[in-house]
Amino acid sequence: MTDAPLPRSVLARGVSLLRACGDSGTALTLAELAARSGLPKPTVHRLLGELVRLGLVERTAEGSYRIGLGLFVLGQSAPSVGELRDAALPYLGDLHEATHENVHLAVPDGADTLFLEKVTGRRATPIVSRTGGRLPAHCTATGKVFLAQDPRPPYRGTLVRLTPRTLVLPGQLARDLALTRARGFGVNLEEAEIGVSAVAAPVYAVDRGPRPIAAISVTGGTRRLDVDRVGASVCAAARALTRTLSA
Repeated sequence: MTDAPLPRSVLARGVSLLRACGDSGTALTLAELAARSGLPKPTVHRLLGELVRLGLVERTAEGSYRIGLGLFVLGQSAPSVGELRDAALPYLGDLHEATHENVHLAVPDGADTLFLEKVTGRRATPIVSRTGGRLPAHCTATGKVFLAQDPRPPYRGTLVRLTPRTLVLPGQLARDLALTRARGFGVNLEEAEIGVSAVAAPVYAVDRGPRPIAAISVTGGTRRLDVDRVGASVCAAARALTRTLSA
């Protein structure tokens, strides 16, 4: 159950359910959605009926619930997201061809990093990320890129530990973010998933200030990911995308 205050308006409660559905990446039962959202089961049942009727949520043959096609269509219509993805796809494709690994386009979303796009293939290392999914910023390469340029302290409260290598002490994370700023790219060494590491570089927009609006990353098996070589390639792609967006 979530520790956040329960949403009071009908709209806020509906959004809470949609987020619970979307964050799971799989179909959930009514009881699971109630636990994830913190809402009473009768409220969840009533709201799900409306969301299903509107096409924003769909009910599976087994009686579980998942994000519906209607919500996907609405998400695709967001101009800023579409423009960023369209501009980034050629660079993501080039990075995938060069590395044969998973390539992401991500944006900051509160304390998380949100993956707008993922390019992968048969030769890429299997990983947990997915388009539309999110992970805590402090344990991802893309998230570190955002935190490194954020003037606010990035470690309020307790940091989630996803693996034994996740940096959860404020001093550790602060030193890692300083290194991220110095070398120009972020590195995740098995901090979100054992055996998987990543390198990410920031993407900027001239009219959006000094902080990055997005990040490009390459994620793959730790043993075969050459951090320095891939870091140079990712930085080059991020700079090229920045120039495209600025133009």
